[in-house]
Amino acid sequence: MPQKKTTVLAASSPVTALPGISETRGALFSKLGIETLADLVTHYPRAYEFRGKTASVVEAAESAGRGETVSLILTVGTQPKVTTIRRGMVLTRFTAFDETGSVQITYFNQPYLRDAFAVGTTHRFFGRCERGVGGRLAMNTPGHEPLPPGDPGDGSTLPAICPIYRTTSGLTRKLLTDAVSRALDALYPPDAEHPDPLPYALLREEGLCGRTYAVERIHRPENEAALDAARKRLIFEELLLFALSLRIRRAQSEARTARPMHAPDMQRFYDRLPYTLTGAQMRAIDAFLHDMTARPSPMNRLLSGDVGSGKTVCAAAALYVALENGCQAAMMAPTEILARQHYDDLSPLFAVLGYECALLVGATKPKEKSQIKARLADGTLPLVIGTHALLEENVVFADCGLVITDEQHRFGVSQRAALAKKAENVHTLIMSATPIPRTLALMLFGDLDMSVLDELPPGRQRVQTFAVDESYRDRLNGFIRKQAEAGHQVYIVCPAIDEGEEEPIPGEAVQTRPTMKAAVAYARELSERVFPDLPVGFLHGKMRPAEKEAIMRRFAAGELLILVSTTVIEVGVNVPTATLMVVENAEYFGLSQLHQLRGRVGRGRDKSWCILVSDKKGEDAGQRLDILCKTANGYEVAERDLEMRGPGDFFAADPAGVSWEVRQSGGLRFDIASFCDDVEFLRRAFSAADAIIAADPMLEREEHAALREALMGRFGALIL
Repeated sequence: MPQKKTTVLAASSPVTALPGISETRGALFSKLGIETLADLVTHYPRAYEFRGKTASVVEAAESAGRGETVSLILTVGTQPKVTTIRRGMVLTRFTAFDETGSVQITYFNQPYLRDAFAVGTTHRFFGRCERGVGGRLAMNTPGHEPLPPGDPGDGSTLPAICPIYRTTSGLTRKLLTDAVSRALDALYPPDAEHPDPLPYALLREEGLCGRTYAVERIHRPENEAALDAARKRLIFEELLLFALSLRIRRAQSEARTARPMHAPDMQRFYDRLPYTLTGAQMRAIDAFLHDMTARPSPMNRLLSGDVGSGKTVCAAAALYVALENGCQAAMMAPTEILARQHYDDLSPLFAVLGYECALLVGATKPKEKSQIKARLADGTLPLVIGTHALLEENVVFADCGLVITDEQHRFGVSQRAALAKKAENVHTLIMSATPIPRTLALMLFGDLDMSVLDELPPGRQRVQTFAVDESYRDRLNGFIRKQAEAGHQVYIVCPAIDEGEEEPIPGEAVQTRPTMKAAVAYARELSERVFPDLPVGFLHGKMRPAEKEAIMRRFAAGELLILVSTTVIEVGVNVPTATLMVVENAEYFGLSQLHQLRGRVGRGRDKSWCILVSDKKGEDAGQRLDILCKTANGYEVAERDLEMRGPGDFFAADPAGVSWEVRQSGGLRFDIASFCDDVEFLRRAFSAADAIIAADPMLEREEHAALREALMGRFGALIL
């Protein structure tokens, strides 16, 4: 009789190789970026439920209504009943009890659970207890686990700490948790040996556990000490690999040979400007000149400047140097409207200097697009400004000497590299309007030289900033109306897109902060009830790019006086008539992000304001918002943010913490480093990377073989 063929599972095996995961379900995993078993085991929990300490029903009753989560060991006492109520909502209800009392259990829209709770079976339930109709104790949609055979009845054989994973619509927590568990069993069998990417000497020096232990315990922690050890190890490893990638990339960049360039007559450029440059701008331009004309390797520089510090004119100076040396140059912006803004600003300047400039964006008409591409290829078009359209394969340059990327945090490293690869040994300038403390910037952008614009041009006015609570709502609405009726425009930023976005997971502690304001619902309320006579628009990140562009164009044109938005407007178009920025639930945002939002106003001649609305109580919240009210210096704000919150705020774009990234995408997404809240820990990882590179620049020693393999697996497309 032929034996059944068994599949040997490996890290590279697709998730569909696991039992119970069909191609359809595999597509759901793919939405989370999970394609293989290796992806599964590095899909680390986003939170944990501490279920180990159990209470009795009578003890739970004492804390009911206080928002506390409890674990109860209960026996099912009645047959689960499924009923359908309003709007098609399905309820599954039953009663469960212990020796001290009973609880009504209710699950919403999960009728299949009827078969999971047989009368007489005992389970551990985890969630909040509330007083229902008639004062009866109730739990709604609690977490649940049956007591396994052999359990003495107190749940002691169940895990005390349960992981919670980021999931997606159609993919249940249970299915994802089970898949991770099966992947762990397949890739980390008990008696197998796995090489550790980190050298033993480094583990000992840093007091870190081994990788196998860390991966096991991050998913299956037996206690808080094990969880803490696992997190520290995995965070350190991610930061170390990131640091190594930066150091190696820098070495590779410095090994390349730059094309010879001469220093042109810069006075000709300066004479065409309608204003005098600041000292910081002149220092930055001098650094560009040195990089492009006096060093053997190509320029690879980050220009960091606060909002309104004049980065664009510095970029124009670098473009001028390249064009005066007979090279082509390209500038890439993250959105069509920002690219058009740069084109409108720079095209007249370069026309006076004798250089033609073209705009290449997705909306460029096909005939014009073909002409631009043809002229770039034959070298007759010296300068192009565009969006991602510049990355298309059929965009070819005859002789490109400089590429500039604006708002670097909106592009992945691989996207910037794709533009730079369109020419050999091209000079690269990256611009960022995110003030980052220099010590942190030197680590996060260690592959780049850095110029900082820490002065604002004369005449740039300070945006008056105030923090208020909900009691000021009527006065605030009156102020918004006053600004709009005066012909000015108003931004209102909300932390959420839709209502219910922050719906807590079962058993999660109640947040002690006000409910999020949602952009879509709030825009509707303002347009229908508060300001029915004023044109109100809304904007959020889930809209299609063309929709977002259209809304921003209408706002920039003055067709919309009030724009309700999520932080998608943090980096965007220059609207000189926008004089008021209102940030709802300001407690959800980091200081640096609030400063960026504030920078959307105060760009014209009119006095401008930023109002931070928060009902969050507590000394920390008040202290944080007070910093914004007292200082307009973005670098000072960033330093204080780093002191109070750690580097995590510079890793994240989302105030709710849903998507934590460093130097976003392009292969540089962190799986767990968002938990890092100690800058000294970050420094240790970079210090270790420097020591390793100093001893073994290309990781060729035998003791670094596993480390090199891990680095290749994570950043192979970019380094080595």
